[in-house]
Amino acid sequence: MNLVEWLQRLMTNFGAEWVMWLMFVLSIISVAIMLERGWFYFSLRDDIARLARDLRDKLRANDLEGARKGLESSPSAEAAVVSAGLLEADHGSKAAEEAMEGAAALQRMKLSKRLAFLGTLGNNAPFIGLFGTVIGVVQAFEHLGKQGMAPGAQAVAATSAPQEVMAAIAEALVATAIGLAVAIPAVAMYNYFQSLSKGILANTEALRRVLLAHLAAVESGKFQPAPVAARSGEGRRRAPADEGEDEG
Repeated sequence: MNLVEWLQRLMTNFGAEWVMWLMFVLSIISVAIMLERGWFYFSLRDDIARLARDLRDKLRANDLEGARKGLESSPSAEAAVVSAGLLEADHGSKAAEEAMEGAAALQRMKLSKRLAFLGTLGNNAPFIGLFGTVIGVVQAFEHLGKQGMAPGAQAVAATSAPQEVMAAIAEALVATAIGLAVAIPAVAMYNYFQSLSKGILANTEALRRVLLAHLAAVESGKFQPAPVAARSGEGRRRAPADEGEDEG
């Protein structure tokens, strides 16, 4: 028996069913990853515009401790990165930038965790299904080849071969369909999670620049804390009352 015959017998004996079971297991794993990643990204949600506004106000008031507490109360990855920079702010902007670079690297790892599996599955699931299709086609041709058996068995082979050929072809098409059914959601969710990750990293960069701009102004000696009345708005709220008292 040569290698080709051995491989043909191996494929026809096992069939394409094991490929379908493999795809079924991979689909369960991919759904579990989608749910876990979806919950993870949902847990990071926060109002980044409000967070940036509060951070800017605290920095203008030179309230680094208040800015740090505000960031630590946020569940977002953006806040975790900038909070790391605030912890090193007393050592200068360079130290804060390095701390934020390290924190951003950790957040990138968390954001991209398990996404490689979805990307790999989305790219290769159709090929796994195609492998099952090839096995089914090989089985179909083997059943067709049985029509050329000995004359005494030709009648039986001619009767059973068409049904066996159709069954093998149907099994092959099912394998292809399962491969596509597994690949399409995996690719879609991989792209969606990647877009979320890019958005989070872009927001992180924006918040980083707010802190670095403040530290650069402090180091250059050009920073002047905002007046208390301007920060709280109390001066604007009391202005009408004061005017009334003067008139009295």
